[in-house]
Amino acid sequence: MRLANIGNRAALVLGTAGSERTLDVADASAGRWGPGLPDVFRNWADVTAWAARLEAPADRLVTLDRARLGAPSPAPSQVFAVGLNYHAHAAESGFAAPTQLPPVFTKYVSSFSGPDTDVVLPPDGNVDWEVELVVVIGREAHEVTEAGAWSYVAGLTAGQDLSERLTQLRGPAPQFGLGKSFPGFSPQGPWLVTPDEFADPDDLELGCAIDGEEVQKGRTSDLIFSVPRLIEALSETVTLQPGDVVFTGTPAGVGVGREPKRFLRAGERLDSWVDGIGELHQRFVAAPDGE
Repeated sequence: MRLANIGNRAALVLGTAGSERTLDVADASAGRWGPGLPDVFRNWADVTAWAARLEAPADRLVTLDRARLGAPSPAPSQVFAVGLNYHAHAAESGFAAPTQLPPVFTKYVSSFSGPDTDVVLPPDGNVDWEVELVVVIGREAHEVTEAGAWSYVAGLTAGQDLSERLTQLRGPAPQFGLGKSFPGFSPQGPWLVTPDEFADPDDLELGCAIDGEEVQKGRTSDLIFSVPRLIEALSETVTLQPGDVVFTGTPAGVGVGREPKRFLRAGERLDSWVDGIGELHQRFVAAPDGE
């Protein structure tokens, strides 16, 4: 099942790539669920069972308009982001690969956006790219085991953990949450894909390119802490709620790890993808004078 946020309304996505059509969940269920995404995640088991039985009425299907897509879980109670979760990325960042839980921080919801956006570059900043697999939680999870963790996942989406490195690393202690939460710094989408749609949800290719030049490419099978291990580790401390969002970490190839360092510039386009999910497209623009 694929679920999208279209104008802050939950919609099923049907059809093949390039010819997707959508079905509004609230309309199709006669108001039983939705219209917003939070209500759908709170009733995830019932919604997925209903969708599995549904025969979509052709007269209610609407051609997908990507311009209206938002983040698949736009109002999570908690957002978790994980650092140094690929060996090569830890190495390029100058850190040893974690053996216990990797660094965990947050990205604020005010930075969330849909898959196709213009992003204003902060003046005098060094904005970096970090393509990531993003997990959305489907039911309350506390003290979950790795073996059972996938059953707590509503679905997967693509994300970018855009990062302004000066703010992030400004002392006396790093400000990861602030440096990664400027407006538009958390694009996600284009939709949520349930785990059963993948041959192996633990092994997906992901990557990104700047103006057609590939800068990152990896596989989620290389995660140090896989999705199930992350859910187990996080749920040892916190209670994960339906709709919560987890950015799982980025592979090697970020700008700050290059020599010379490279950062995003106004006029550049960043295209990101996760195999079996879809693509994100960001265009970067300079801040207006005076900001």
